[in-house]
Amino acid sequence: MHVTEKLTRPLTEAKYLNADNADRYRSIMRIFYENYEKLRYWMYQEEVYAEMTADPYFADYRMEQCQQDLAMLTEWKNLNTIQDTRRVSSIEEFKNKKFRYQMSEYSVEIERLVIRLENLFVEGASLEPTLLERIRLNVERFPKMAGEEADAAYAWWNDLNNDFIRLNQNYQDYIRDLNSVKAEEMMRTKEFLVFKDKLVEYLRNFIKGLQKNVGVIEETLRFLDPELLKHVLDKVNDYEMSIPRMDVEVSREMIEEKTAGRFESIRNWFVADEGRENEAGRLFDATNEIIRRITRYAAQLSEKNALGANRREEYRKVAEIFLRCRDVDEAHRMSAMVFGLERPFHLRAEADRETDSMNQSVYEEPAAQLTLKPRVRTYREKSGRTSIRDTAQEKAQARQQAVEKMKQDWKKIGELERNGRIDFAELPVIEPRVREILLKWLSDALEDGDYAARTEDGRNFALDMTRADERCVVRCEDGNFTMPKLSIVFQDREEQCYK
Repeated sequence: MHVTEKLTRPLTEAKYLNADNADRYRSIMRIFYENYEKLRYWMYQEEVYAEMTADPYFADYRMEQCQQDLAMLTEWKNLNTIQDTRRVSSIEEFKNKKFRYQMSEYSVEIERLVIRLENLFVEGASLEPTLLERIRLNVERFPKMAGEEADAAYAWWNDLNNDFIRLNQNYQDYIRDLNSVKAEEMMRTKEFLVFKDKLVEYLRNFIKGLQKNVGVIEETLRFLDPELLKHVLDKVNDYEMSIPRMDVEVSREMIEEKTAGRFESIRNWFVADEGRENEAGRLFDATNEIIRRITRYAAQLSEKNALGANRREEYRKVAEIFLRCRDVDEAHRMSAMVFGLERPFHLRAEADRETDSMNQSVYEEPAAQLTLKPRVRTYREKSGRTSIRDTAQEKAQARQQAVEKMKQDWKKIGELERNGRIDFAELPVIEPRVREILLKWLSDALEDGDYAARTEDGRNFALDMTRADERCVVRCEDGNFTMPKLSIVFQDREEQCYK
């Protein structure tokens, strides 16, 4: 940090927020701000006084006080003044100096901040999966921006940064609210059970958005060409340097440092490097932890309500119904209704359903059979007598099929070998079965201290770890995955016949 004149000078523009007559000063500044929003920049003293006295709180407010307040706000640089000479018709009126007042730029931003603070707990924070999707789409447009004009690249860069800032601020505020003391107290109340499911569903939808977009963003940023990145950011810096600025001096180094810092923040949020966890992973874990805590509190509330249930009113209601029965027969029917069906005994068989459709009625499915066995200690099931069947032919056929399949696997793997090594970074599109074999060899070697192992057919191999810090993408028929750049090097260079 460099200490500049802006940091050392006192911020007098903020004095009106805590001065002795802050209620008057803040009301006047709010009047100016509301008119500023309506594009009415200049106001006379009489207009300010009229709006102040329109509120019953300032019923005793005097014109002299208004003049003093406006003069003090002008001294604090909250208001700019200009003498209005258009309506002057005499020297006396010119001496009285009729002024017009306008808000300064600092005051406009201070009022915006104050209004945001006033509505902080009203607006609240949120987790928006759409922001992640928009960031993903903008990140994927990095190569396209290399061929766009500087103004288009600058607009795209601002959209990406604004979405990232909103995502970062919103998730921090939302997680903070859910971890606050007030939230903990609310989760222990019965009212929490009403919207518990809605809150959990909201968090799970955000997790789905994380799972869907973060991986794509991470892979795009990780393999982004440095020359392409520099070219795009240079366009952004060129356009920002071309923007005319009044009373502000900026250097190329300051703009380049700011742009590079923003890109690095975005990259660190989504990309995990050097064994550290990225911010997206922390957010994923924090959201899951909140869901577990919500579920735990809800279960505790349900158990508490079940243990403390009071059946007195229910029994009294049942007794009143029995008293209104006309005879014993009706009382018997009432007893069967109340006590007979309260806890019925259900029989259910473990039968496989013909369909998994939720729209299929149980009445449309065939009846299940349940065999009831005697519950006596002397009962033994009858064992049926069966002859021993010769399965040698079936075993030989299964063995032959396994051998043929293994030969096909060796042949496919042999086609991947180049000069006694299999380089994962240079593999073509492989089948899932071949991937399983290669990953098993990789796992066996990683468990060994020398990174060496042996294949099923007796070949010794070791792992080449020289490029383990780099990344590569292995493409399979059922999807792609990212892994370190490793190679399997066979230590015996004898000719291997793959059939």
